[in-house]
Amino acid sequence: MTSTVTGAKAPRGASTTAGFDPATKLGPDERDAAIETLKSTELDVLVVGGGIVGGGAALDAVTRGLSVGIVEARDWGSGTSSRSSKLVHGGIRYLEQLNFTLVREALIERGLLLQRIAPHLVKPVRFLYPLNHRVWERFYIGIGMAMYDVFSWSGGRPPGVPHHRHLTRTQVLRSMPSLKKDAFVGGMTYYDAQVDDARYVASLVRTAASYGAHAASRVRIEGFIKVGERVVGAHAHDIQTGEHFDIRAKQVVNATGVWTDDTQAMVGTRGQFKVRASKGVHLVVPRDRFQSNSGMILRTEKSVLFVIPWGRHWLIGTTDTDWYLDKAHPAATAADIDYILEHVNKVLAVPLTREDVEGVYAGLRPLLAGESEATSKLSREHVVAHTAPGLVVVAGGKWTTYRVMGKDAIDEAAAAMDGTIPESTTQDIPLLGAEGYPAAWNKRGRTAKSSGVHKVRIEHLLNRYGTLATEVLQLVEDDPSLADPLPGADDYIGAEVVYAASHEGALHLEDVLARRTRISIEAWDRGESAAPVAARLMAGVLGWDQEATENEVANYRKRVAAERESQLQPDDESADRVRLEAPDIAFGFEEDDVVVGGGRSSGAEGATADDEQVVGEKTTEPS
Repeated sequence: MTSTVTGAKAPRGASTTAGFDPATKLGPDERDAAIETLKSTELDVLVVGGGIVGGGAALDAVTRGLSVGIVEARDWGSGTSSRSSKLVHGGIRYLEQLNFTLVREALIERGLLLQRIAPHLVKPVRFLYPLNHRVWERFYIGIGMAMYDVFSWSGGRPPGVPHHRHLTRTQVLRSMPSLKKDAFVGGMTYYDAQVDDARYVASLVRTAASYGAHAASRVRIEGFIKVGERVVGAHAHDIQTGEHFDIRAKQVVNATGVWTDDTQAMVGTRGQFKVRASKGVHLVVPRDRFQSNSGMILRTEKSVLFVIPWGRHWLIGTTDTDWYLDKAHPAATAADIDYILEHVNKVLAVPLTREDVEGVYAGLRPLLAGESEATSKLSREHVVAHTAPGLVVVAGGKWTTYRVMGKDAIDEAAAAMDGTIPESTTQDIPLLGAEGYPAAWNKRGRTAKSSGVHKVRIEHLLNRYGTLATEVLQLVEDDPSLADPLPGADDYIGAEVVYAASHEGALHLEDVLARRTRISIEAWDRGESAAPVAARLMAGVLGWDQEATENEVANYRKRVAAERESQLQPDDESADRVRLEAPDIAFGFEEDDVVVGGGRSSGAEGATADDEQVVGEKTTEPS
């Protein structure tokens, strides 16, 4: 068979990447156009993996003037990047491990995200650290907090949050009246930041697209194309249509997180490092279950436990345990839930019970692995390397430092390319919706009056879309019924569902209920009431008929049922088996497709020539 590349090669810095269009959407038509370009154009850089690091790498590359494609096997941010602790932080516990470099780097990035890159999405949050010992602990923790403050100033700009403070026992109780009176002798407060991680990833990818990146989700890479030992592209499978096609690129960046080892195996060479998955489970409980005007951080025998304010809820987590099972759908167990409740109840006057838990989610951290370390001690630093000519791997790291990871990956790719490639500029590039946000926030009262939408709702939209909230409000103006809240999820309105499908790359109901909104973890019924309404709204954008719409609702409800049942299981193996009983989203598959690992996949198809070989006839789910 003979492999050919159709279409002209895009010159570096040509119109595909040179301009910036803030009106760029990630709708179905834009996805189709991106795929056509991926088929017909040799790219400078192809990024595999649409999580936070992949999105960061794509934005870094395209803003250097390179032609860029980014593909994701499922939805944007559907893996680790949407299941974090929702924190942008330096990592207090890494000070104790003497990892000062990581803490300093993360705190500098925190300041950038808060003040320049995404002030509409990243917000300061205060934490209380209860003290159990009167003298030595205050001194010991106080030194750490002081170092935290100093590092946050070391980037040459203000940190964007207040410095730490010491509190007496009375002040602690005033700040958090729901604590047991004998659970502390005093306390300290410090600030970090929080973020809706899934929304951030979707905004990041859309920003990359606005600068000219060709972005397509639900496109799985099933093998790499090699000329000799050099990787020159990848074999792709469009999960929506079942179509197989090739993507050619000078450099391929593997940013697949916990799937790094699987993706590396496609190349046929041994990777230079290993990634281990650590499962972290979080609970969501209503904000009224206990009184506090700040979050809280608690030490456990294994790690730390965060209690994080989250709108009308609290997020409580996390666990830290090895995970060797299905990476796409890590499952929380009854033991995980009990562990979190047990530790938070040690300091609460009125204990939380399972009946207080609204939502549960589990995510996997990609940790750089040795042979036998406990996951809580594995490195959160990242590494970048050419593991094969033409293939750059970026692995490890933490959510907060995604921009640095993306920069380092593209630096490595650029070093192997001809010509002079400009330096990274992402430290000065705001996400869509960030530019003009302070002014939009200041005039939110006028916006509410002119739009007829309540001021609280305007604030909600500004904190999710920034200045792009005007586009959501335009949908309401065109169809006032879209101002109605979704059943069982009053925080969200119909216009947000429509906007997710038309502008933000949501292709399935799960994408909206689990990631563009957080209804799947915030609603008591986990989105079952909202599902039919949301599906009908998406159908109008995506062209679903009645059968397709009903299937989306049925599949989502099966997911919810499987998750609920898995959370009653005593161990990982049982929970994993139950969770995988829910079907994966599968569109456009052919009769000879095979079922692999609980989901559907097809063997890689690709053309070969005398000097070309197809590698990686093994499937993976990079995220």
